[in-house]
Amino acid sequence: MDDKIHEIWNVRFINRIIDSMADGVFTMDASGRISSWNPSMERISGYTAKEALGRTCQLLQCSHCFGKACPANIKKCKIMETAYPEAKECHLRHKKGFDVSVIKNASVVRDDDDNIIGIVETVTDLTELNQARKKAEEAALRLGEIHRMDNIIGRSRAMQQVFAAISAAAASEATILVQGESGTGKELVAGAIHFNSERREGPLVTVNCSALAENLLESELFGHVKGSFTGANRDRMGRFEEASGGTIFLDEIGELSPYIQVKLLRVLQEREIERVGDSRKRKIDIRIITATHKDLYARVREGLFREDLYYRLKVFPIQLPPLWERREDIPFLADHFIAGMNKKTGKAVAGLSKAALRIFMDYPWPGNVRELENAIEHAFVLCNRKLIGTADLPLEIRQPTYPVHCNATADGSFSPKTRRKKLSKETLYELLDECDWNKAEVGRRVGLSRTAIWKYMKKFDIPLQKEG
Repeated sequence: MDDKIHEIWNVRFINRIIDSMADGVFTMDASGRISSWNPSMERISGYTAKEALGRTCQLLQCSHCFGKACPANIKKCKIMETAYPEAKECHLRHKKGFDVSVIKNASVVRDDDDNIIGIVETVTDLTELNQARKKAEEAALRLGEIHRMDNIIGRSRAMQQVFAAISAAAASEATILVQGESGTGKELVAGAIHFNSERREGPLVTVNCSALAENLLESELFGHVKGSFTGANRDRMGRFEEASGGTIFLDEIGELSPYIQVKLLRVLQEREIERVGDSRKRKIDIRIITATHKDLYARVREGLFREDLYYRLKVFPIQLPPLWERREDIPFLADHFIAGMNKKTGKAVAGLSKAALRIFMDYPWPGNVRELENAIEHAFVLCNRKLIGTADLPLEIRQPTYPVHCNATADGSFSPKTRRKKLSKETLYELLDECDWNKAEVGRRVGLSRTAIWKYMKKFDIPLQKEG
């Protein structure tokens, strides 16, 4: 009696385990009829146990069986041909008619005399996994799209030279030094090189060398072992190791301390690293791209940057021109960012008004392409018309006194030459229309007094009140 109770308890315990499994599990008897159907099978297939019991597995219309009738004799089923369980990725047809991606595994159950007494099948739902995989693929695709060559906008001769340099760099394994003022798109260039190279399938790892203190940057780049310093509670892989098989982009390389410069030089020479607190050397397979907005050679002359490291980094230098040196690209950049903001906001802005474009063409853009993009984003907040007007632009761009030419100094700062830009008749007319002919408001927008606006109107023979 005790053995029978124990057997009953074991059966209940096993059934409870099967019912609690995330994977679908069902069994078939020797005639091929479904004899059990756990709750996960109900979720995956849409069929309740009551609907499934007594039917054949043709109920699921497995993709491997499409076009074939389920055999009346289970001994003729394909499962019998396989001596061992075999997991296969396939599709099952849900009760509601859509396909469910699964991994299906079937096993034949035999008694001690080798007679078939049934079949056990497990079904793993791949829906969430496939969704996650799809999101990862879409993210990788978007990342690749961001760094495509045609996302670096420019038709000027200076930018054509940059495109040629990117193509040459992508076809090689040389160490690249990208130089240019802040906001010129150095990270975009690094991405374009990587995603057009043989390493495109590998990771692109970006590190801003100016964002961390020396000890933190060392751990970030090289990793550390447990106990190497206070707070090092576990081993940690550094960014060099993370970039294995791909590219590491070191931005603001001119900010490296002398100690990190020595360690980076060793990486370039030996292609190996040591984690902080570890003596083991680890080989790395990476491509190194660096960038700086500073005059790196000037820092070498000042003793702030190692000369041997400088020449190791600039095997193939790419110089990005500031925006004021390629003004002919400004309309194309503006159209590109307007199209992007239209897609982002759902607006339908057609472009810049003539007066706004004139301001864009005259402005020196000390923040380069990044500043232009921010100006368009600012304008979208205010603009409720077809064209972006001067009143929609940031104050520092539309005010009448601003730098018209910028020279970058050795440390990357700007030395502006300024002049007074006078209002044109066309610009003043547009501002008056935008401000409903409120001369005080026009004055506030351009940084002039109401009296100065009145004098401009007299000079241009513009009526003091709106006609009609």
